Amino acid sequence: MGRAKNGVFGWRNHSMFGLVVAGLLLSSTAVARDGTDAEYLWIQDPWTGESVLTAVRAPDYSLWDPTQISDYQAARNADYPPPLAILTIDALDIQVPVWNGAEEHVLDRGAGRIKGMAKPGEEGNFGISAHRDSFFRALKDIEQGTEIVVQTTHGVDRYAVSEIEIVPKHDSSVLELTDDKRLTLVTCYPFYHVGHAPERYIITALPLLAKAPDGQ
Repeated sequence: MGRAKNGVFGWRNHSMFGLVVAGLLLSSTAVARDGTDAEYLWIQDPWTGESVLTAVRAPDYSLWDPTQISDYQAARNADYPPPLAILTIDALDIQVPVWNGAEEHVLDRGAGRIKGMAKPGEEGNFGISAHRDSFFRALKDIEQGTEIVVQTTHGVDRYAVSEIEIVPKHDSSVLELTDDKRLTLVTCYPFYHVGHAPERYIITALPLLAKAPDGQ
């Protein structure tokens, strides 16, 4: 059993850990090896069916809007398919599951892959969206060079922030397909705006390296 530096576990042998998983799934949370509360989830590639068991630390609600806390807690009790990735930004204490699609009910639960953009592990522009008043509120403090880690069933990809920009909400140029591998994070802006936000906060990150999960 290996543990990546970012605190995400990866187990690929379902039979070996079947008893462990059965015990964990009796409760939505358990205690990770570093002593923090963790939610255990299977991440799954919906195109291949391959799965990896992960431990995702509980979110820090300190910056969240109270309504989003309630929506998130309600969403945790709903039936969702497995997420396809785990996004981690240790410098901002962000760790969030990423589901396929960026519909409202998905973003109540975590982050969402923007459909039509690159799939996990592919070359191209992998776009991820989340709410500005929950998981992505801490992006207000991100800086160029900040490391972003994405774990999928294909392994662990590490990126560094290369550009931070604010664009009108209807500007879709940042979501264009690219030949090179990159990560684009999208959330509404301003972060504390009341009502529908008029702009979008865009983070572009380029790969540092890619490797298989620890122990592979």
